[in-house]
Amino acid sequence: MESVLEVYQRSYDQDCPVICLDEQLKQLFQEIIELIQQKPGQKQRYDYQYKRNGTANIFTVCNPIEGWRMAKVTSRRTAIDYAHFLKEIVDDYFPDATRITLVQDQLNTHSPASLYKAFPPQEARRILQRLDLCYTPKHGSWLNMAEIELSVLSRQCLNRRIPDFSTLSQEVEVWVKQRNAEQTWIDWRFTTEDARIKLQRLYPSIQT
Repeated sequence: MESVLEVYQRSYDQDCPVICLDEQLKQLFQEIIELIQQKPGQKQRYDYQYKRNGTANIFTVCNPIEGWRMAKVTSRRTAIDYAHFLKEIVDDYFPDATRITLVQDQLNTHSPASLYKAFPPQEARRILQRLDLCYTPKHGSWLNMAEIELSVLSRQCLNRRIPDFSTLSQEVEVWVKQRNAEQTWIDWRFTTEDARIKLQRLYPSIQT
């Protein structure tokens, strides 16, 4: 926990950005009955019948200091998908960064081994050498600021039935562009000093 909080207190450095990564599944539902147009001021109403169209995964990465985020919709969230997402971050979004600190939770696919499953050893090592992986503690994924971004995404974009993969990808892309245009950043105020006071019960008791 303190390692993550220390990362958040670093001074801004364009050459060594701090970014946060997380993902979530989205159930896809297709309407069976054509919905009745709601009147002005009425909330959208849904019929109880629908068709399940499987699930999709949404990878999200954000730079909370700059107010920038990126999201990618994938059909699965395997180690291979995760590895390709890391490559995209390193090569396409931060190609000039000397070192990238990546905050993430301890999901089993969030491992350097995933890169070696997806790429030849030389390529996996090249990507890994650009990254400093910083893990939130177990049961402490709330320390990952990407969870805040996913929460906003869920409320503003995903809080309705979305029928298919293509529609989901388009909706997420529009949301990302709009939120980036607003340059909405996260004002994180929970520090190591706060943790030592508010979460004192989690620290070991020292006998003197």
